Amino acid sequence: MDTEHVLRTFVEYYEDQGHRRITGSTLLPEPGDPVLFTSAGMHPLTPYLEGRPHPLGRRLVNVQRCLRTTDLDEVGDSTHLTVFEMLGTWSLGDYEGSRSLDWAHRLLTEGLGVDPGLLHATVYGGGEQVGPDTESLRLWQERGVPVERTVDDNWWSNGPVGPCGPDSEIFLWSGDTPPRSTPTGDDRWVEVWNHVMMRHRRLDDGRLVPLPQRNVDTGLGLERLAMLLQGKSSVFECDVFEPWRRLLPVLWPLDEPSFRVVCDHLRSAVVIVGDGVRPSNTGRGYVLRRLVRRLLTVLWRDDPSRGLGDLPDELITHTLDHFRQDGDPGLPGLVRRLLVEEERRFRRLLDRGRNVLARPRFRGPLGEEDFHYLHDTHGLPRELVTSLREGEYPETEGVGAVRS
Repeated sequence: MDTEHVLRTFVEYYEDQGHRRITGSTLLPEPGDPVLFTSAGMHPLTPYLEGRPHPLGRRLVNVQRCLRTTDLDEVGDSTHLTVFEMLGTWSLGDYEGSRSLDWAHRLLTEGLGVDPGLLHATVYGGGEQVGPDTESLRLWQERGVPVERTVDDNWWSNGPVGPCGPDSEIFLWSGDTPPRSTPTGDDRWVEVWNHVMMRHRRLDDGRLVPLPQRNVDTGLGLERLAMLLQGKSSVFECDVFEPWRRLLPVLWPLDEPSFRVVCDHLRSAVVIVGDGVRPSNTGRGYVLRRLVRRLLTVLWRDDPSRGLGDLPDELITHTLDHFRQDGDPGLPGLVRRLLVEEERRFRRLLDRGRNVLARPRFRGPLGEEDFHYLHDTHGLPRELVTSLREGEYPETEGVGAVRS
């Protein structure tokens, strides 16, 4: 079952349950949202979770592309991606969490063919202000699904203040042995679907107050679910990445961990540019710049002559098509030009950094004053200075200066 089939099955199932499909937003949150990028499907719906009537009703379903920089250092393992798609459902003051979990169990086992014996759930075990989630616990016990109770792992919030609530997470077993242990005891249990009973708002002083309505907010990672349904050992082996696996190793022979980082960061950079972000030294533009520099660091580790101008057109167009960003015929060319220019800019920055750090003043230990001077006067970020002094970057001077 490929990802498009999974997506259609999910949306149609919830439409049959009375949900209306809404169009997912771009990676850029609405003005006033404190986050740089949309990292969960609930971001565009926050006003409706807080009580504003939604024009399409109280049951919604959608597909939302998301970006999470909090997982950046975990990219390269079997389950984490920087940019991914989230399948989401919402009850805006309509049904309760037990119905949401019942539908999820039926979709996974009956609609998508998951062996019920490969499921595990976790539920909120209770805290100082909110008691244990006995409703979800009872539902899972009735369905014969093993349940683990936790506290911090099963409380969802979007930050220190704002909407929040207990959640119940659904895990699938990914091991090649019969299921064992629990999600907190064995990482072969892969979290795929989170159901948040979003009923509270956390105030600045830490107190919880009821939201105007009792909501349910769910999110299911499409690539993770596709990986498991397709019997693959990592998200980078599911069908979404087929063109990358076919074309990238021929161009740049990389070990598996390096392939995953380069593939993820390049794909994410394409999507970010497709949503209108341009490289810069602050905010969203700096996230894009950082992704490009991280992938170049890995790409040049074995061969500094490698260049982004060699990236096959098919990988750019495939990514834009998959994330439904293919409306502008000139966008693939723009993506390529921006990537190549960032590569040139980074090469020049590395060369300048080496020349500056070779001065006698910077040969010994560096203090805060040195780091501030290098950043403010020469545009050298602290992490770049540290990496150059540790020899992380290969010599690039004169390499790829005219690549296109």
